[in-house]
Amino acid sequence: MLAPGKILQERYQLQQRLGRTAAGHQTWLAVDLESQEQVTLKMLAFSPEMQWEELKLFEIEAQVLQALNHPRIPCYRHYFSLEREAGAGLPWFGLVQDYIPGFSLQELLEKGQRFSEKEVRKIATEVLEILIYLHELSPPVLHRDIKPSNLIWGEDQHVYLVDFGAVQAQAAVTGVTFTVVGTSGYAPLEQFWGRAVVASDLYALGATLIHLLTGVTPADLPQKDARIQFSDRVSVHPTLVSWIEKMTEIGLEKRFSKARDALAALKSGNIQGANLQIETVRKIAKRPPSRIQFSKSATELNIKIPSTLVTRPFLSILRGISFLMLFSPIILLFFFWDLRDILISGILIVPLGLFTIIGSLLVHSLGYGNKITFNRNYFKLEHQIFGWSYFQQTGKISEILGIFINTTGMVNEIRISSGNDRRTYFYVLATGLKDVEAAWLAQEIQDWLNLR
Repeated sequence: MLAPGKILQERYQLQQRLGRTAAGHQTWLAVDLESQEQVTLKMLAFSPEMQWEELKLFEIEAQVLQALNHPRIPCYRHYFSLEREAGAGLPWFGLVQDYIPGFSLQELLEKGQRFSEKEVRKIATEVLEILIYLHELSPPVLHRDIKPSNLIWGEDQHVYLVDFGAVQAQAAVTGVTFTVVGTSGYAPLEQFWGRAVVASDLYALGATLIHLLTGVTPADLPQKDARIQFSDRVSVHPTLVSWIEKMTEIGLEKRFSKARDALAALKSGNIQGANLQIETVRKIAKRPPSRIQFSKSATELNIKIPSTLVTRPFLSILRGISFLMLFSPIILLFFFWDLRDILISGILIVPLGLFTIIGSLLVHSLGYGNKITFNRNYFKLEHQIFGWSYFQQTGKISEILGIFINTTGMVNEIRISSGNDRRTYFYVLATGLKDVEAAWLAQEIQDWLNLR
């Protein structure tokens, strides 16, 4: 029997058992008597009830770890076996790695810790950096069991990825059956079909982040269309919610395909294909006071945005010209010294400037606006003056990648991103909306698109 104080291989003295492991598996903190350094011993007892696949996975883990070299993956040190006599009647296999002082995220959760948005972003970033290294090896290395208990928050305030017992060091090949591994709630469907890919690790990371944010295991959260429902339980930036939703898409074609792409989207906030990016902390339960005209049915959505909520570049140019006219006498004073010419020019130009200003204000307050129409197949954006469309843009519903709010300074702008693999287009639906108004409108558009 393994017990504290026991020395294995005449070198490793067991100190204490670490964490909880599956039957036949034990993890120990030990001291390497040669170097006097603390190490982690992962031990496997090969019993008659055990399947050969478990021993095979253990050996693969040791082989893969020998080839890895990353500062956030504990270094491989040694692999050994114990005869039946030394192992109390069972043959044991041991894997030695560097010990990482700290706590697993699972231990922190069990202690009642809740993770802030800043901490979750840090964890996501550091794990993705590890996955970029693993996935871009040749062949790619898939961890296949990312979850809170396999992520260590080190004393150096960095995150470490441990326990490569489910590792797969080759890509899935048609016709080849791999051992099905993973943890329910964290592993995606394709992994339980024996077809794990690099995006499978991304799903597991997304599910882990949901657990950190909500304090609830993903398997215990409600689901809709097999997607984990968590957004109503968190108060974080909506772009992070959208990013996690994309990480945990059921369909591989909708999920990030590479860790590098996922990290770039996390840092930039530009989440192509995300369902919704709304710049508010919470969803809007009811319509706020607004002059926006809004009507919808099962087949069509119509929105009219009045002039006071929309500004266009030509209005700014028009106002600029107007003020130049208004102050033309002062400007002319620098070029002409004849008072008579200045007075004549002023009499002709100043009234024209005043007329232009008044006209632009009337156009802006009474006649200018946007009209947006969605149907089953297309959407159309019309820029209007007094009901006349002077500029139109159209796009396909099937090519909509997302509805999001872009905030520049204090100005909120609702956009649609649309396109395909070759090119992406952006359509500005409205600008100048209040925060709550922009969130409500973006939410309504997204809800209608989801139900179409």
